[in-house]
Amino acid sequence: MKKTVQRLLAGITALSLIFGGTMMMTQNQPLTYADATNSNWSGNAPKYIFLFIGDGMTYPQFTAASDYLGAVKSENKVVASENLAFMDFPVVGNATTFDSTSFCPDSASTATSISTGFKTLSGVINMDTSKTIAYETIAEKLKAQKGYKVGVVSSVPINHATPAAFYAHQASRNNYYEIGEELVKSDFDYFGGGDFLLPTGKDNNKESIYNVAKTNGYTIANTKEAVLGLTASNDKVIAINSTTVGGALPYEVDRKSGDLSLADFTRKGIDVLYNETGFFMMVEGGKIDWACHANDAVASIKDTIAFDDAVQEAVKFYNKHPKETLIIVTGDHETGGMTIGFAGTQYSTYLTQLTNQSMSYEAFDLKIADYRTKNTSFESVLKDIQKEFGLVTAANKDQTAYANMVMTDYELTQLEAAYKLSMISKNDRKLTEADKLLYGGYEPLSMAVTHLLNNKSGIGWTSYSHTGIPTAVFARGLGAELFSGSYDNTDLYVKMKSLTKVK
Repeated sequence: MKKTVQRLLAGITALSLIFGGTMMMTQNQPLTYADATNSNWSGNAPKYIFLFIGDGMTYPQFTAASDYLGAVKSENKVVASENLAFMDFPVVGNATTFDSTSFCPDSASTATSISTGFKTLSGVINMDTSKTIAYETIAEKLKAQKGYKVGVVSSVPINHATPAAFYAHQASRNNYYEIGEELVKSDFDYFGGGDFLLPTGKDNNKESIYNVAKTNGYTIANTKEAVLGLTASNDKVIAINSTTVGGALPYEVDRKSGDLSLADFTRKGIDVLYNETGFFMMVEGGKIDWACHANDAVASIKDTIAFDDAVQEAVKFYNKHPKETLIIVTGDHETGGMTIGFAGTQYSTYLTQLTNQSMSYEAFDLKIADYRTKNTSFESVLKDIQKEFGLVTAANKDQTAYANMVMTDYELTQLEAAYKLSMISKNDRKLTEADKLLYGGYEPLSMAVTHLLNNKSGIGWTSYSHTGIPTAVFARGLGAELFSGSYDNTDLYVKMKSLTKVK
């Protein structure tokens, strides 16, 4: 009995060390930022700070991207991965992500933890659990106390949860117009990437947020030429991609050659923000999360690589200013329960098969809408699926170089069932409980096609929502050593606060 108790105490001690400093409180107690065990910094403050957040991205997402790149290069002849740029950073950490009510948190609460050091409810941006007290963000403090210029970049709408968590304070992440108003009032120097959601309010009765922004001294750059022409001489800029889908940049797999990328908006942010005092820039790869919600492995992988391209713009800057720059790369939570390995392929993966997918589920949804309008036959749809995703039937197996891309009778039956549902108007569909689990509220045929390709390639999913696994943290530059080890996501704020000496 005594030995059992000793082992139990040892286990508790080990856990407390792993999650060193994490403040675990009940819902009735105030939730404040953690007292990080490795956050003391006596050196100079970094002048230039980049915080990259891959929304929905942690170990499965960047590992899948790395393995995909390695498989494509080796053509599956050798099992090898190719690290993304941030995976080679010298400092690696690990952060827990739970919020005040859930082990599977959302982007509003997790970004709040990162930007302010406080836990809060899912759906709440920079306010306490009573939704009455607002928290000041690290970006706001650096602007007010240190005179740093501040930039916020995202591949999704600029008033979405993660970017909003660096300048807004709202009881609901869905208060898009109010978040837009706070963006304009923030006096931050650069916003780039996605457009505004609900720019004239929920009832379309508010003054256009674009006009409000212009009145407050912001320049709106919404053409490729205008964005690429931005320089340090531009004061207070909102740079919006000329092509958006739902207010966001297109998925990288759908992006047309020559269109602006997340890396472009990051590079132009550096051009606008650079000064001798310093700057802070948060860059979000938001569509990694959207792709994983829809269980689209190819869209997730391509957007993770695009996110890494944006990180490389910061690395180029770091190479010119190595003694003054800090780059932090992390995620806010994991999305989709993505895993490398599928029961149907046992220990085998066939990641090169993913190269057959030429469009995202989002783009394929548009084709499905056209099928529905034209009452396109299943046989005709199968030809498009072969063209855009590489999946073939036994009758035309000679048209693929991948034996595993031939659909079985069972898989073909699943595909046809999804097709039949997708051919029914959304308002008229009567979904069973099984249908809801299979398709997660998305277009049934899109989900059936991407799941088939993912599974045949060796990638599986457990959810259409967020999960509770920790996020990785990578760091390079001045003060990077503070980000090693295991800690809570609130400690990211504590460490940035310590490094910059803000109050």
